[in-house]
Amino acid sequence: MSEFTGFVVLDPGPATTVQDTGRPGLAHLGVPPSGAWDVPAAALADRLVGNLPDRALLETTLAGPTLRRVGPALWVAVTGAPCEVWVGDRAVGPEHAVRVRDAEVLRLGRVVRGVRSYLAVAGGFTVPPVLGSRSTDVLSGLGPPRLAAGMELPTGQSDGPVTDVDEAPERAASGDLLLRVTRGPREDRFADDAWELLTSRAWTVTPESNRVGLRLSGPRLQWASEAQLPPEPMVTGALQVPPSGQLVLFGPDHPVTGGYPVIAVVDDAGVAATAQAAPGTRLRFA
Repeated sequence: MSEFTGFVVLDPGPATTVQDTGRPGLAHLGVPPSGAWDVPAAALADRLVGNLPDRALLETTLAGPTLRRVGPALWVAVTGAPCEVWVGDRAVGPEHAVRVRDAEVLRLGRVVRGVRSYLAVAGGFTVPPVLGSRSTDVLSGLGPPRLAAGMELPTGQSDGPVTDVDEAPERAASGDLLLRVTRGPREDRFADDAWELLTSRAWTVTPESNRVGLRLSGPRLQWASEAQLPPEPMVTGALQVPPSGQLVLFGPDHPVTGGYPVIAVVDDAGVAATAQAAPGTRLRFA
């Protein structure tokens, strides 16, 4: 048996998962797309360490893990929500590649704004794939479990040389987050004022949010009819309205079908931005 090369988890952080480009195209099997939520930030992290786009990395939530390197030195990079990063007792900056040597400890601190940071390592994390992806799906349970103390995360061979930042996604540090939407397929299922309320009022992200979706509080969007819809396909970014009249914005681990009407769908850029929407963030739709 080959000797282990990778990282050992000393502290997993609040909710750290392995993610890659996900499992698109499997909704007919009941499998959510999953994958990194803030796609531009994750892609940048992989580029910085010379990885191909499909390499697996870590997605952190509010604070990152503490890991110990086992094996030869390799490059790592952190992007997304800004946080303090230490290699041993050295503080290193985000959005550039740094070396971690054998037995050194890598630690990601608490984010200073936003929600999710991304840790890429040269060669990626090579946990076993499930249905073609190494992504953790918190809804269905597919893929590796969330990080836990003592877990071993193997790493692969580097794909290419490290690089400098080419384009870093910017997320507003304050103010309302404006998201572009298109009308959903069930506009006839809502009261006449629902679309105006959706696009003229602010909605607040609640603490009950996760990778399945953001639960939003705001004005009540009323149904025009209480008749139940048959289950129909759902997509990432769908704004579903349950009987409470409060919005649910579906994230990457959303269910593939649903029986509540969808009033609108957020575009891809908006979906990526919502990965950094902490509880209390105000969203507006245009």
